Amino acid sequence: MKRAGKFTRIILVAAIVAALVILLCGPLVRFAGIPFRSVMAPLQFGTVAAGVIALLAIVAIIIDRRARRGTGLALLALLIAGAPFLFMMSIVRTGANVPPIHDITTDTQDPPQFVEILPLRADAPNKAEYETAFTAQQLEAYPDIEPLRLQRAPEAAYSDAMAAVEDEGLDLVASDPVAGRIEATATTAWFGFKDDVVIRVRPGDDGSSLVDVRSKSRMGMSDLGANAARIRNLLAEIRGD
Repeated sequence: MKRAGKFTRIILVAAIVAALVILLCGPLVRFAGIPFRSVMAPLQFGTVAAGVIALLAIVAIIIDRRARRGTGLALLALLIAGAPFLFMMSIVRTGANVPPIHDITTDTQDPPQFVEILPLRADAPNKAEYETAFTAQQLEAYPDIEPLRLQRAPEAAYSDAMAAVEDEGLDLVASDPVAGRIEATATTAWFGFKDDVVIRVRPGDDGSSLVDVRSKSRMGMSDLGANAARIRNLLAEIRGD
């Protein structure tokens, strides 16, 4: 019985350590300036360790029940290790279900171009130019990402686009009503990764307007579907859904 209790306490301590390894990787990259590649190994180790510890916590629960002791500590260990493990596995699963691309646009033939954001991307691993190598993968994975045609004046569409940028919590970088261009940046909560967005509003026929959106990550091969989701949300906001 004493061994069983000691085993449970060890599992709890290990669960806390594994969870901290995973959770601290984000702040170290975002606030301490540590390169993401430097935390990849600890992140992977912490994830594997959390999964193993969660299994051991289940074993501890069984042992404690057979020893007729409370299972509170073992359950706590299962929660502490299991939650970050499942979170990381959800990221892995998402990555496996989307194409490994990071430049998404509604217009693959004439994508909106970054202008004012260019200096901010000067040192970014992913260059600002549109990557035509992604076109086929985007069209297959996100066939719904296409230009938005609105039966409203370009001025009204531009105003709606500005409101959408604010509603989506993007950081406005530049706005040019004459050119019909809006540039903004999205920052992820955990690692602080930055994705840049450009919205283009052009006049259509009979007083209508055509809205295109492009979203591109500054680093990383796969965006885990974030850019496509962001474009969908912006288009929905502009439409007024």
